[in-house]
Amino acid sequence: MSILAGCAMPPGPQSQADGNALSTKSARTSAALVAPPSYGTAAFDGLPASDASNDKSLADAQPISESGPDVSSFRQAGRASWYGLGFHGRRTASGERYDMHALTAAHRSLPLGSYVKVSIPATTKWVVVKINDRGPFSRGRVIDLSYAAARMLGLQHAGTARVQIEGLSRQEAKEARAEMLAAASNTDH
Repeated sequence: MSILAGCAMPPGPQSQADGNALSTKSARTSAALVAPPSYGTAAFDGLPASDASNDKSLADAQPISESGPDVSSFRQAGRASWYGLGFHGRRTASGERYDMHALTAAHRSLPLGSYVKVSIPATTKWVVVKINDRGPFSRGRVIDLSYAAARMLGLQHAGTARVQIEGLSRQEAKEARAEMLAAASNTDH
C-alpha cells in the first residue's frame, strides 16, 4: 500500500532512471491515499508510531561530508509536506535512492547535497535534512520531507504544516545534527 502526502517526483515517469510512466490505476490509488486524516487513518496503520525514542533515522544518519554547498544565507517560510512508502527505493534527482527512513527532503531550487534546518514555528520541533531531490510539485508547498523527517516534526498524520527553512553551512549542519542526536538520546531515558 502506498502512502503519500506530497510527491517529490512530478506526475509522469516513475523515476529519472527508468522513465516508465505511472499507470492511471496507480495514480488513482495514490490520489486516494493522499486524503486528509479526517477520511480515516487505516493507510497509516502499518507505519511506526511517532515516538522519537523508536526513531532509528537518527542512529542511521549519514555523516555530513566536509565539502558541499553552503546555503547558510537561505531563509524561507511556507508549507511542508512529506512523501514515503510510494517513493521508497526510487531514484531521486541527486541519483540516490529515496529512503523514507533517512533525513532528506526535496526542494525546487536549493542545491542538491545542501543541508537545511526545518522547524515548526508553533512548536520547538526541528530537524536537519539533506536536500537530495526536486519538488514539491504541489501548489502552495515549499519542501517535501522524507517520512522520517516528517515523524521528527510530528506531521506524518497531518500531512502538511507551516514551517521555517533555514539554510546551513556544513559546520552548522554537523553541529545541529549532533544537537539532534543528543536531544533524541535524552528522550530515550
